[in-house]
Amino acid sequence: MTIRLLLLIPLLLAQSRSAADLTGHWLYTFQTPDGQTREMSLWLTAKAGTFTGYMSQFGNDEPITDGQITADKISFAVVRDNFGEIRRTEYTGRLNGDTLTLYMPASNGRPGRELAMKHVSAEAPKPLPPPAPKTSLPPAGEVQSNGLAQTPPMGWNSWNKFASRVSDQLIRETADAMVRNGMKDAGYIYVNIDDTWEAGRDANGNIQTNKKFPNMKALADYVHSKGLKIGLYSSPGPKTCANFEGSFKHEEQDAKQYAAWGFDYLKYDWCSGSRVYDYHSMQAVYAKMGQALLDSGRPIVFSLCQYGVLKGPQWGVKVGGNLWRTTGDIRDTWDSMSHIGFDLQADLAPYAGPGHWNDPDMLEVGNGGMTDTEYRTHMSLWSLLAAPLLAGNDLRNVPPNISEILLNKEVIAIDQDARGKQATRTSKEGDLEVWARPLSDGGHAVGLFNRGPSTTKVTARLADMGITGKCKARDLWAHADRGEVTGTYTAEVPSHGVVLLKLK
Repeated sequence: MTIRLLLLIPLLLAQSRSAADLTGHWLYTFQTPDGQTREMSLWLTAKAGTFTGYMSQFGNDEPITDGQITADKISFAVVRDNFGEIRRTEYTGRLNGDTLTLYMPASNGRPGRELAMKHVSAEAPKPLPPPAPKTSLPPAGEVQSNGLAQTPPMGWNSWNKFASRVSDQLIRETADAMVRNGMKDAGYIYVNIDDTWEAGRDANGNIQTNKKFPNMKALADYVHSKGLKIGLYSSPGPKTCANFEGSFKHEEQDAKQYAAWGFDYLKYDWCSGSRVYDYHSMQAVYAKMGQALLDSGRPIVFSLCQYGVLKGPQWGVKVGGNLWRTTGDIRDTWDSMSHIGFDLQADLAPYAGPGHWNDPDMLEVGNGGMTDTEYRTHMSLWSLLAAPLLAGNDLRNVPPNISEILLNKEVIAIDQDARGKQATRTSKEGDLEVWARPLSDGGHAVGLFNRGPSTTKVTARLADMGITGKCKARDLWAHADRGEVTGTYTAEVPSHGVVLLKLK
């Protein structure tokens, strides 16, 4: 018995770490799919059942609020200022020897998860320095239009499917695939590199590429040789969303570098902008890059990614923007796509038109999180909204059912209609909605949507669209004429589905 107790003592001690032992540096380390190491840290000082400190992740140090210790359990909060909207995120954890299991809460529809953090140092954290003063720029003057994107941009972006796994080889293979599989012929012409291409800067401040992209000029030349255009990504802050080099204080220099490499499109993502700018200066911050692109000597489409905050759609065109995000990031789920598409776009039609478009984020079609019926709704709604159509799936191997959705030329024609009028919602009865937009040939595109759980009939009233008399109807997914219509049109629509018509 005595021997057993002696053997158990180290285990009991390990499991009974005291509150004071919480003090120090706790570290969680992981690798991204492309082999880069990322860290998340807690720097803590514990005292009498409470603790203080800060959380470090993505290059940010965020103070901890209300740190509490109860036996082996902890809880705390991090308070963030999200463009003037104060958000409080609650965290909990359990202490077990030299491991602190931190429970990350669900966020934006993503499930919660557990991180096993290791106690790597007992050194108490140094106080955080006071935050650097934010830069407030003078009010932005209007940036002249670049004359680009007279119809919503179409193409592909690397983030939704590949995130940090993007590479020179992937971009070349995707360009080849877009020529081979009909995407180019259907109008998808931009091949856009999202985050994680960046390294640091050389002695002259020139942005450098990491080992995944050995020669950007050669890559751009290759994409151009296929009759396609190529896009890039940056941030007005010091770091991008994935904590790579941003364009802060190098806007003109970076714009000239993008032009020298031969790029045709820039997605400019706010991310760490709030670390260095008063967010009320956001319009001026984007105008700075808009003017830099205009002065770069090359026509470059300017895509604003600032999530629609601070009334971005109202001033996007004034800073030289060709498109501007209207919401947070989309995910490959029905709830995310339908909320963004139906609930958050209804009042934005006045801000869209040739050369300047509302952007509800990239397409998720083909990434596997939704059904084909839901993907047809996704494609239909984005086309009615005159939204950019940037595919986000792996185009190197597209199954026929997904190709049929992405390559439906009748649906694409709605999105690309030269009149550039975004659809508005003409009726809503519970889960049943009708959206319509006028077209350049005098007709209308009309979507009958069923957001409910079962198949049901949806009715569109032509008078709601200003249509009088008779018109001919064509079903754009069935590729079938439906005869003459007077007064109303009723169709049976499956759950989460759509009937998309052209009325003329």
